[in-house]
Amino acid sequence: MPQDIEFHLPFPISVSPDLDGARQRNRGWVRRMGLVGDGRSLQWYASWDMTLLAACGFPYTTGPALDLCADAMAFFFVFDDQFDGPLGQDPARAAAVSQQLIDIVHGATPAQGADACSVAFADLWARCTDGAHPGWVSRTACEWEYYFATQAHEAIGRLRGTPGDMETYLHVRRGIAGTDLPLSLGERAAGITIPAGALHSPQLRIMRQAAIDVTFMCNDVYSLEKEEARGDMDNLVLVIEHAQACTRDEAIEAARREVEQRVERFREQGRQVTAMCHQLGLTGPERAAVATYVEIMEFWMSGYHAWQTQTRRYTNALQTVPITGPGYFDEVLGA
Repeated sequence: MPQDIEFHLPFPISVSPDLDGARQRNRGWVRRMGLVGDGRSLQWYASWDMTLLAACGFPYTTGPALDLCADAMAFFFVFDDQFDGPLGQDPARAAAVSQQLIDIVHGATPAQGADACSVAFADLWARCTDGAHPGWVSRTACEWEYYFATQAHEAIGRLRGTPGDMETYLHVRRGIAGTDLPLSLGERAAGITIPAGALHSPQLRIMRQAAIDVTFMCNDVYSLEKEEARGDMDNLVLVIEHAQACTRDEAIEAARREVEQRVERFREQGRQVTAMCHQLGLTGPERAAVATYVEIMEFWMSGYHAWQTQTRRYTNALQTVPITGPGYFDEVLGA
């Protein structure tokens, strides 16, 4: 496994002081929601240390704000693993079960006896939207819809059995990675509202896309062995290897260059943000919100990278959950 590959991400890194407390609260939440059972299931989940990801990715949070981020991270990964089995080989069924969660985004309430994923997501969505700015809610609803809808297209890729082209890969991977959502969660947790004129400026849009791509492209390298063994095709290394007919080492090096290019693009656009805010006539508090948003993106890239290079989810995945069976211990997503 290419765990020894290094990516240079020149961004600050920190850890929330509430990490230890949040660990206990998060484990309590996943068990109350039914996302994780007892015994080996809980041990495997604990080895991922999702709360460390939240504490590094959102280091400016504590208490309920950190809990929301940690619980969201837990949901992402538990939900994702539900497709590492028969469901992930059935695009129509994947679309149907994902639609149940999309419906919750748009106002549906889980029925009595609903599966654990639906119950947990309904809880998360209610906490996210409570008191949130209407613009944030509508934007984030679209991000969740994209995330859920692309699960079926990842399943189509598995049935195809070969990687798609780079453009197709990016459209699917940006969806199944859900990496728009942590940046939006970061806004919510930091309690900021970014003026629409700044949020949709070329500078922040390019930076946001770069931050999203950097996160999942690094992850594709570290999760390569796990994903390849289970037939996942939407992985940057596999896409490059297939398109360029190159060796594995050459593909990994090309993936590293893709990350480096996006890091440089992020920094290049970042140097233009102050001037952009001045030209838009933003107030002091509005400029401060934009500056915080830039830091949110930087912390997310560096924090996710710090977590994924040490979590046992990737370093010990095939030993704990062998490919001879589903990639999970508990089936928590209903048909």
